[in-house]
Amino acid sequence: MLLLSLILAHLIADFYLQTDVMVVDKMTNMKKHIGHHFLVNLLVLTFFYLISFKEMGVVTGLIYTLLLIVGSHFLIDILKIRLLDTLKINNEENLKRASFFLIDQLLHLVVILLSGQLFLGYNLTGIHEYFLIEKELGTINSVLVIIIVMILATSVSGHMIKILLGSLPNQLLTFEGKYTFKNERQEAQYSKNHTGNRALLEEYNYTIFSKHDLSRGKLIGYIERLLVLVLTFYSAYPAIGFIVAAKSIARFKQMDDRNWAEYFLLGTLTSMFLGISLGILLREVLT
Repeated sequence: MLLLSLILAHLIADFYLQTDVMVVDKMTNMKKHIGHHFLVNLLVLTFFYLISFKEMGVVTGLIYTLLLIVGSHFLIDILKIRLLDTLKINNEENLKRASFFLIDQLLHLVVILLSGQLFLGYNLTGIHEYFLIEKELGTINSVLVIIIVMILATSVSGHMIKILLGSLPNQLLTFEGKYTFKNERQEAQYSKNHTGNRALLEEYNYTIFSKHDLSRGKLIGYIERLLVLVLTFYSAYPAIGFIVAAKSIARFKQMDDRNWAEYFLLGTLTSMFLGISLGILLREVLT
């Protein structure tokens, strides 16, 4: 339960207490960011120390664990920033930036597990046997796993997709559709005296733009992945197709623009992949 709580604390500090402004200029706001991690981990470790880990001692069970988690987080973040600057990976190289993001999060997870092995008395080598043989988490652990997976499906996946897709150009961000209107005017006098048809044809082409609500789009993405997660958990795979169909209908006019359509397809496929993967993971852990 403690390791799951530490993982949850990491996600809260990284994706809820860290604002967009802090992400843009992470080096300047590094002290504040590390302070958030120090605070949430201190609260979790102190709570568990008071209720069940007193026999381990305050130095080993609390101070060493806290220093390892927070100190390594600082070093990993600094290293990632330096590497991004050294390799000159700009905002257009989305796949590389997404890879750095995944490696960064995996390293933080490894450190949390390592701290459990070194200072908290957990035997990580027997975790696979636990799931294969017992496969019984208990109510509290199950709730923690569900909360963690929900955060992964919403905020973490949303950030991952945002990095992978990059920023939409303004003309695509607000693009609604293209429309063509034709106005044909017949000359009645000509039709009376001559055979055939004589008319004046006017054609108007319109490109429609509208203000795009990013917060609304983010909420739609969260709900979409949560629905996919639940449907995957219950093996209701055919129902996932209705979600894709509903999104396509809502954006039908925007599909006229090929760039926007490709952007939409990439985002939808990535969202579906993450939602299905997390749904399978949740099902395997809980059932």
